[in-house]
Amino acid sequence: MNKVWLIALPILLAACGKEAPPTTKVERPAETIVVGALATDGGNLYSGEVHARYETVLGFRIGGKIIERLVDAGAVVKKGQVLARLDGSDTGLQASASSAQLQLAVEELKRYRELRAQGFVSQSALDAKETALKSAEAQAGLARNQAAYTSLTADRDGVVSATYAEVGQVVGAGQSVLRVAQHGEREVLISIPESRFTSVHVGMPAEVVLSATGSGEQVLKGHVREISPAADPASRTYPARVAFDSNRAQVALGMTANVRLLKSAGKGAAQIGSAFLIPMTAVFQQGDKAAVWVVTADRSVTLRTVTVASYRDDGAVISSGIQAGERIVRAGVHKLAEGEKIVPIENGRAL
Repeated sequence: MNKVWLIALPILLAACGKEAPPTTKVERPAETIVVGALATDGGNLYSGEVHARYETVLGFRIGGKIIERLVDAGAVVKKGQVLARLDGSDTGLQASASSAQLQLAVEELKRYRELRAQGFVSQSALDAKETALKSAEAQAGLARNQAAYTSLTADRDGVVSATYAEVGQVVGAGQSVLRVAQHGEREVLISIPESRFTSVHVGMPAEVVLSATGSGEQVLKGHVREISPAADPASRTYPARVAFDSNRAQVALGMTANVRLLKSAGKGAAQIGSAFLIPMTAVFQQGDKAAVWVVTADRSVTLRTVTVASYRDDGAVISSGIQAGERIVRAGVHKLAEGEKIVPIENGRAL
């Protein structure tokens, strides 16, 4: 047994004297974003939809069952064209009854005038028949109007932009059936958040960026034409309309557009600020100063102090300290250290 220990002892001593292999430092994956990838100019970039300046929602003036709808969305219509019809059975009967009552009142008045001339009836009885005739005429006119209201007609030339009712549906008086967009001026409907409402005003210059024009991205000049004074109760944003500076009737309705609001720079010119909108999670608070982690060319991070112009619901507006095109860490900033190397992640993929 002692011989075994004597043989094993040198092996154990040799193993204890061997240095442990060096540990390799694993690079930490980190979500990153390129400065300028989000909206610039202090966040004054809004997504919207192209609408006609004048749009009319049409509905029947009486209730009833729709028996015919002659147009679909996208149909070009002319003023006075019939777009849909209601079942006119009841209104037709009412018109016939009113017409019969009118004819009876005419004959009654004629007979009473003859009797009055012969002295068989009083003047008050004749006056009553004349009043009955006027009432019958009014009822007949109302019944004719009601019968005409069973046809829904276009009030202007345009295109049907939406349909809200189908054949067989029973609708009430004034219920929306069709929406017609008038030919001519186009504008973009956007929503202004509460935090930006006070900085937007009517007449403010804007750039409208259209991507689905068939000829690549197109940038058109425009201006804020209208801002709603009341916020939408659901989204708590203020609807605003941006009109094109020139007639853009060829821009398709419903097209998606990005609107960049510009700040006036005197003499009618416009300039875009140098601020950048970054996620709130990218801001690292170092004492009383704000900073961000900037990713260098060798994929290491360095802390850089920045100036925060304002904090908004959708991020922080940085006025200085970073440049467009630089990559910064957008999440997990409190886990990093100066000079630490990372694996940049963008949109779920390693770069």
